[in-house]
Amino acid sequence: MKAKNIMIQGTMSNAGKSLLCAGLCRIFRQDGYKAAPFKSQNMALNSFITRDGFEMGRAQVVQAEAAGIEPDVRMNPILLKPTTDVGSQVIVNGRPIGNMRAMEYYKRKRELIPAVMEAYDSLAAENDIIVIEGAGSPAEINLKAEDIVNMGLAKMVDAPVLLVGDIDRGGVFAQLYGTVALLEPDERARIKGTVVNKFRGDRKILEPGLEILERLCGVPVAGVIPYVHVDIDDEDSLSERFTRNTAAKLVDIAVIKLPRISNFTDIAPFERFENVSVRYVERPSELGEPDLIVIPGTKSTISDLVWLRGSGLEARIKQAVSRNTPVFGVCGGYQMLGTRISDPDGVEASGITEISGMGLLPIETVFEGEKVQRRTQGVFTDIPGIFAPLNGLFYEGYEIHMGRSGKFVPVISQGCAYGSYVHGIFDAAGVAETMLRALCEKKGASFDSLGSFDPKAYKEAQYDKLTSAVREGLDMELVYRILARES
Repeated sequence: MKAKNIMIQGTMSNAGKSLLCAGLCRIFRQDGYKAAPFKSQNMALNSFITRDGFEMGRAQVVQAEAAGIEPDVRMNPILLKPTTDVGSQVIVNGRPIGNMRAMEYYKRKRELIPAVMEAYDSLAAENDIIVIEGAGSPAEINLKAEDIVNMGLAKMVDAPVLLVGDIDRGGVFAQLYGTVALLEPDERARIKGTVVNKFRGDRKILEPGLEILERLCGVPVAGVIPYVHVDIDDEDSLSERFTRNTAAKLVDIAVIKLPRISNFTDIAPFERFENVSVRYVERPSELGEPDLIVIPGTKSTISDLVWLRGSGLEARIKQAVSRNTPVFGVCGGYQMLGTRISDPDGVEASGITEISGMGLLPIETVFEGEKVQRRTQGVFTDIPGIFAPLNGLFYEGYEIHMGRSGKFVPVISQGCAYGSYVHGIFDAAGVAETMLRALCEKKGASFDSLGSFDPKAYKEAQYDKLTSAVREGLDMELVYRILARES
């Protein structure tokens, strides 16, 4: 029997669709159903490699975790990873098919409908409920003719829709009613309820507006979801973590906020200690004197290295290293720390075929046309210096890169510089703790002062916190009637 479905669309990007879908996946799991997430087309630099080596958007990984199932590339058959302001690498069924400018992809994306439908139908045959996430807004009237991710997809899979607005940004009634007003009659008929998301305060104050909204839109308000801060992986660069004004704490980690930063959730294990500050830095004046500098992944290593050099941050990082401050590069950041980067075939589309690196690690990187996509695990060995206590610990993560930098080892180091191709390198039990302990010892501080942390219990608590907020705010009886096509 084919799964029932429900689709979450938003009035704009970052209205909270991804987390609402995650909350619903968790609720359906708690209620005894086998649920799976689905997003036909995702645009994000925060991606993930499945156990069978396919690349997918991180948001659907989070939703799969919430549902208690293994992430599967069918949950996100199309992933767009921006390479420039007007173009993206296009990934279909977990494999890149090339870089395309926006107009080229717009003209070709309907060719990808069979791949979308095959992925959806396969998931629907194995699950009770499919929770579908839209992208941006369904009222982008210039894009509707070729839509395969909002109402276009809803029609293809015959999905009822809940429309979500973000009250925290203001103007939520205009968001919701304006979106409905711009839809075609058959599209409006698919909307079975509206949702006010990220509400702070007393719902009674909202009631008069909600009554008018129901009258104008012709559908019930399906919920008012309270604002809740949960520490769950973010989908893209709209992440709140980038704008946190975090003062330096007992252990201070500075993360370089590259223009095309990707997989920034690699640093999340450090953020969960109460007395550790993780600051995202994009100006030399912001660097200060951190205990550790992290250069994260990027979708465009060469262009971001040019930016790093021009901004003055490269010089400041080298000065810090000369004072024995450790620097750790992950993926693109690792490549930058080497002696040279070559792109003879223009894989990155930066217009630069060769550039000198920062010269802090003894590696040279050459970009090739075939992407490395694989899960990896093992034991740390031969790591010298401050992070030598990592030796013997287990690591697990994944690689996503076009560059080749010689023989693979989990961590390469020279002096105070460390680098790795492994995303998630800090995630395994004991890794972040061991590094923080070493940083504490260096400055004569007590590791116990950082606060204790159980990663698995913490993550489950965050999902439960999200789920409680969604249950509290949504009319779940209405949601189940919508699923049963009774509303």
